[in-house]
Formats: sequence, C-alpha cells, structure tokens
Amino acid sequence: MKLEHPLLPLIGRLMVTYIFATSGIGKVFSWSDNVKYMSTRHLPVIPVLLAIAMVIELAGSICLITGYQARVAAFVLFWYTTAVTVLFHNYWAATGMLAGMQETHFRKNLAIMGGLLILAYSGPGRWALGESTHKSETAQRI
Repeated sequence: MKLEHPLLPLIGRLMVTYIFATSGIGKVFSWSDNVKYMSTRHLPVIPVLLAIAMVIELAGSICLITGYQARVAAFVLFWYTTAVTVLFHNYWAATGMLAGMQETHFRKNLAIMGGLLILAYSGPGRWALGESTHKSETAQRI
C-alpha cells in the first residue's frame, strides 16, 4: 500500500480544519450566544477574547485549507486548542454525566492537538501554497 499520494495530507488538513472553520463561522453568526457561553467561565474581557478566538479559528482554517503557512497555523491552533481544552473541558471539576461529556471533549481535543503537532512538524504536503515539503525535499534538508 502506498501512502505517499499528495492528496492524503490535503485530506488530513481539510479534516482537521472542519472543527475550527465551523466554530469560527459560528462565532461570527452567533456572537451573543458565544458571549453567554464564555461568561459561564467568568473570563475577563469576553468580547476581546471571543474576537481573538474567531480570528485564530478563521485565519488558521484558511491557512490549513490552502497550506499557506500551515506549520505556523498548526502550531498556533495547537496552543489555542490547549487553552480552550483546559478552560472549557475541565472534566475534573465537573460531576455526573457532565464530567463524562467534558472528558470526552477533552480527549477529542488531545487527538486534534496531536494531529496539529504532526502537521506543524511535517508540513502541509505537496499540494500547498507557498510550501513544498514532499518527502525528498524534507530528507534533503535534514
């Protein structure tokens, strides 16, 4: 089985992007609902934090889709997802069914973070704007 087709990294980037793109778009069209949700965590300057989150999610999504600056975007999204995971999916502070649901989200985010780290390390693949990181070029740099 050959797993070196340039379509594979593109599909992977698109799959990782889905959660960030839909979340960013949701912030644009449901701003007040997101402010209410964030206020449950008693965060300061919620509109500013929400705007930053929206920009990170949408700009990061564009970078991952196109492959342009995908390594940087993956690294930024990794740290963003780390913060969101700790702030919003702290299952250790919840009880009952809510704890189980939050733990599932926590574990899902860990998997997404792992994929982002792999993307930050290996690059977006051949089908990307501004970066050409297929296997032979990567081997030549090492």
